[in-house]
Amino acid sequence: MKKYRSVIVIISCLLFFLLLNISLQHHFFRIDLTTEKRYSISDNTKKLLADLHQPVILNIYLDGDLNSGFLRLRNSLRELLDEFSVYASKDFKYHFINPSKAETEEERNRTYLQLVERGMNPTTIYERDSEGKSIQKIIFPWVEIITKQDTFAVNLLKNIPGNSSSENLNISIENLEFELTDALRILNADVVKKIAFIEGHGELPEDYVYDTSVAFSRYFQVDRGSLSDDPCILNDYEAIVIANPQTKFSETDKYIIDQYIMNGGKVLWFVDGVTFSINDLSEKGISPLVDKDLNLSDMLFCYGVRINPILLQDVQCVRMPVNVSANTNPQYESMPWFFAPLLLPNPSHPISRNITQVSADFCSSVDFVSGDEAVSKSILLSTSTATHFQTLPSMIDIREMPDENDKSFFNTAFIPVAVVLEGNFNSVFTNRLTPKGIDESVSVVRKNKSESTRMLVVADGDIIRNDVINTGGGFQVLPMGYDRYSGIQFGNKDFVLNALLYLTDEDDWFQLRNRTFRVRMLNKSKVYSNASFIKWTNVFIPIFLLVLCGGIYLLCRYFRYKK
Repeated sequence: MKKYRSVIVIISCLLFFLLLNISLQHHFFRIDLTTEKRYSISDNTKKLLADLHQPVILNIYLDGDLNSGFLRLRNSLRELLDEFSVYASKDFKYHFINPSKAETEEERNRTYLQLVERGMNPTTIYERDSEGKSIQKIIFPWVEIITKQDTFAVNLLKNIPGNSSSENLNISIENLEFELTDALRILNADVVKKIAFIEGHGELPEDYVYDTSVAFSRYFQVDRGSLSDDPCILNDYEAIVIANPQTKFSETDKYIIDQYIMNGGKVLWFVDGVTFSINDLSEKGISPLVDKDLNLSDMLFCYGVRINPILLQDVQCVRMPVNVSANTNPQYESMPWFFAPLLLPNPSHPISRNITQVSADFCSSVDFVSGDEAVSKSILLSTSTATHFQTLPSMIDIREMPDENDKSFFNTAFIPVAVVLEGNFNSVFTNRLTPKGIDESVSVVRKNKSESTRMLVVADGDIIRNDVINTGGGFQVLPMGYDRYSGIQFGNKDFVLNALLYLTDEDDWFQLRNRTFRVRMLNKSKVYSNASFIKWTNVFIPIFLLVLCGGIYLLCRYFRYKK
């Protein structure tokens, strides 16, 4: 009977585990016990992977002889892709490729050139071996995502000036899910949505927002045009961009934009608060500073902000070469250009988190005004701790520049320049008649309270501007935020693109940029000073524990069977 009882127990256990295995195939779950949930992916990512239309292949060129930091980045990527493959509805395969693996130097250089031609630029790192010799390595921290229809390259490495290499690598690991899902969303999109640059008020011409348009075109169809008398002309657009207007907005144009916002439209405002004569400033070094009246003050005030008619100067600014020689032989020195402050990004907001400083030019400030509690407001960019604001009426005189160490002049700090507003806005045309010129034959329901929406307000029209230089045989468009004198690339493009993606994000996917992984660093001085102790401890403690457990087991057997 005992014999059959043991057989029944074994069969019951086998049946139990078989049924458990079958049920788990339909009731899948994973448990992440880490504090930051670093091995979990968001619900939006799971939905995206479940809705993939076609198989995906990823070629990852981050492989080979890597240091500990890049090994951590590679291993984190591998763990994330393993998680992706679990939830993907289509085939999801990835391959790690070592681009430096080649039989000859010529073959290796040919591989490097092919990757560069596909838009994947290498990163050079410098290390020291145990003997102190400097070693130069070339790595390609890129992922190439391939589908049947298209191929997309993703840069894995974030390089923020001022951060240490370990900080930049940790930021890169934090952004892995965002960067990969960003590319997958583009490749998996069924419909290309539209945005528009508004014209008709002296806005920046197409050449001077070309770099912005190219960045936007990865996600949207980019149109340009003036407003008409049709109140529904903007209804098909996810967002509109108002880039540095120079002339007043008519009440008709304001009404169309206002009702677009009331119906859930998003607006990126890049508006100067003051104006001056650039010709007088370049020729005479002096120009009167006056208020820039665009007829938008009442509109923005109703939405909860005010662009102040002041000019900001900041010690933390772009530097420009200035000829300081009094004779015919020019002698240039780098001097601070206080009118071009480098704005500090808010590290806690997904738009401005983990981007470098943003370059402004003759900017003003933004104030929040008391209004509807249904609108939340966040500062995105601000000046440094040494700021001066010049009120109106006054003159700009570049011949009398202040001393950067004059604390009595630069006596204010953290003046907001860019903000984001979210919520339900009140219409500026509440209790007002519909302006003349609106086509009333178009059947449309006028709203006085908006649907939940968002807008960006920047008190500088030049943040979105790129330079265009004459090369003799043509024109060259420089990247937005690029300083041609110092060769430094500032964070303007990242800021503007992040702002557009955040405003148009209806699924809170952009919140992935706020993921934080705490870096638990070892004390290097203690590690080096106790290196021998740590090594021998790690060797002998496992052996000691094994011998101890074995000895206890043998003693237990001895006393048990001795009886």
